[in-house]
Amino acid sequence: MRRALALGLAAVLLGGCGGGSDEPTRSASTPDAGPTQVRTLVPLPAPPEEPPSGRLHADMRQSSIDAALGQMQVWLDNDRVAGLDPSAVTYRDPRLPRPVGGQRLRPLPADTELGYPLTLPARPVCDSSAAAESGVLLVRSAQGTRRVPVTDPTDVVGRYLAQRCQELAVAEVAQLRWADDAEGTLTLQVRPTGRRPDATLVIDAVAGSHLLGYGDDPAAWEPALVVRGDDPPTTLPLPLTPTRCDGHAFAEGGGATAFRVSYTLDDTPGRILLRMTPAGAASVLDWAAGVCGLE
Repeated sequence: MRRALALGLAAVLLGGCGGGSDEPTRSASTPDAGPTQVRTLVPLPAPPEEPPSGRLHADMRQSSIDAALGQMQVWLDNDRVAGLDPSAVTYRDPRLPRPVGGQRLRPLPADTELGYPLTLPARPVCDSSAAAESGVLLVRSAQGTRRVPVTDPTDVVGRYLAQRCQELAVAEVAQLRWADDAEGTLTLQVRPTGRRPDATLVIDAVAGSHLLGYGDDPAAWEPALVVRGDDPPTTLPLPLTPTRCDGHAFAEGGGATAFRVSYTLDDTPGRILLRMTPAGAASVLDWAAGVCGLE
């Protein structure tokens, strides 16, 4: 089979070199046969690079680690021929209570982009009607201050607002917290605040993370626990087990110990992402690694 394919390929190559003539092809062993012509492939020239636009571009991004740290990052693209050394990077957004200053300031060479972390405010403007993409970045340097519109293709700010404002609404009724001791049992601590004694909060369900989830009793993670604003403190134990034991899952630690809590507050459904404390997260990850035999 391979011999037939090789003969066929040779016939095609020889036919391509014959110039389309009806004259018989001379054998290579014929004394007066000329040199064999071999076709070569010439690489196509690379398309010319577009010249720099001479502008700065900015967009908002957030990794799972950023979210765990309570921050987002504005990425600044210097599409110019000259470098930039910012002395201040300030993000302004009408949905936030005040301007947010960028951190880790460092020089930005030409034709380069860098990310500058921004700390998210604990109390955003929850009743804002501002447009979803209304942020602007003020970049101050020795050359003056530049105003750069910020695009937010994944709606980092909008998603944070939705999440944080729901957290604040729930906190008016009860404080929710994961106990630090979570070896085999994830315990939700519920402490009503008394600020809204007539309110009713129902903990409908809890969703596991990419690494940790329910054990042999999945129904326990759908407790439908009713909490009233003037109830005494209570706890909700949830059976816990690692759902994956590969090292890659443990390396993705940004959301491993964050669990989504679905609730109904005064007949309005919602969902918040509730994270363990750093101490609790370290403890439960050590426990899970031991269960998986990764110690």
